[in-house]
Amino acid sequence: MLGTLINVGAVIVGSIIGLIIHSKLPKNITTRVFQGIGIFTIFLGIIMAMKTSNFLIMIFSIVLGTIMGELIDIDKGVYRFSAWLKKKIKSKNKKFSDGFVTAFLLFCMGSMTILGSFEEGLGGKPNLLLAKSILDGFSSIALSASLGLGVIFSAIPLLLYQGGLTLFAGALQHVLTPTIVNELTAVGGLLLIGLGINILEIKKLKVLNMLPSLVIAVVLALVFL
Repeated sequence: MLGTLINVGAVIVGSIIGLIIHSKLPKNITTRVFQGIGIFTIFLGIIMAMKTSNFLIMIFSIVLGTIMGELIDIDKGVYRFSAWLKKKIKSKNKKFSDGFVTAFLLFCMGSMTILGSFEEGLGGKPNLLLAKSILDGFSSIALSASLGLGVIFSAIPLLLYQGGLTLFAGALQHVLTPTIVNELTAVGGLLLIGLGINILEIKKLKVLNMLPSLVIAVVLALVFL
């Protein structure tokens, strides 16, 4: 799990640097940085979404997954946990929860997370995760400079999710074939587009309630591809 640990470390270090920068930047600059992150997130989401080879799988995944997520109300649960965490560390950052959720989604939705975890979990060198660590490190600087302390705590779900994929890579490699990873990545791209819309404050979308779409995408791809 060396690659994941380095990735988590990069996020933590980047977040600390971002927090230091944040205290020295005028509000208008942090606002513009925040908007830049939003535009980039939408762009990244579009690139990822184009990986699909079957638009019907994408549509049914996002619709069925969102219905499932709404019934469970993942968004409420995560924000409640984030509020509890914020209270425990006595943070006064108004965007703590937004930083926590935004960073987690941005760091975990890409195919590099899955492929990099498989690469290391199956005995290879963690080259993809090391490259991802550099990207996430710089991203965490920008995110924490705009959203504050919550970004650093996104390292917790990142460790659990990416580390879990690495540990169970042997079992998952037969399920998550390249074709299925592409469909999973494509649906993840739609979630990032929704996240970008949230960041730009165009409309508030409960992106977390769409997370079950990723599971639905895998199931549908297994059945139909």
